[in-house]
Amino acid sequence: MNYLEKIDQQLFLFLNGLHADWLDRPMLLFSEELFWIPVYLWLLWLLYKKYPGKLFLLVIVHIVLLVFICDRLSVVAFKEVFQRYRPSHNLLIKEQVHLVTEWNGSIYRGGKFGFFSSHAANYMALAMFFFLLARPLRGWIMVTVFLWALLISYSRIYLGVHYPSDVFAGAVFGILVSLIVVKLFLFFRNKYFTTA
Repeated sequence: MNYLEKIDQQLFLFLNGLHADWLDRPMLLFSEELFWIPVYLWLLWLLYKKYPGKLFLLVIVHIVLLVFICDRLSVVAFKEVFQRYRPSHNLLIKEQVHLVTEWNGSIYRGGKFGFFSSHAANYMALAMFFFLLARPLRGWIMVTVFLWALLISYSRIYLGVHYPSDVFAGAVFGILVSLIVVKLFLFFRNKYFTTA
């Protein structure tokens, strides 16, 4: 485990070290949920075209459920249980970590614990949910959705608040939760919205 931890830290320091001053603000924006409102609306519009009327309300309920599960479990069942310090709070490496100044002038460090990334879990879950429910759409749309989730996930490493393993574990968790929630959606759709 110590060996894997060391590799994780070295990979983090390498990726976090690939920073540029002009990228600091964009990466800070990429991590802000409100910044992506146009993308949420676009994805919802595409889903509405495929699932109109009352069925769209079922889609919304499952999106809320998806984000709630990913967000809460990532904190309650993982961050608070494992209590792994974020790179920005790790006394052994924090002096080597590139951190970004927030809009209010303070240094962005995130919360104390970081395993695993709620951002990676939430956005990868949304990308997978959309991928499974919106098929068959053009390939570039699907690729764009996953690149969106990966960009947000990478921004967490860039900002110095997550190790690569935090992001990877969060992404895997998000995908697994999404698969379960999609199955739940399909169950209710087939039970209550399919005509005989």
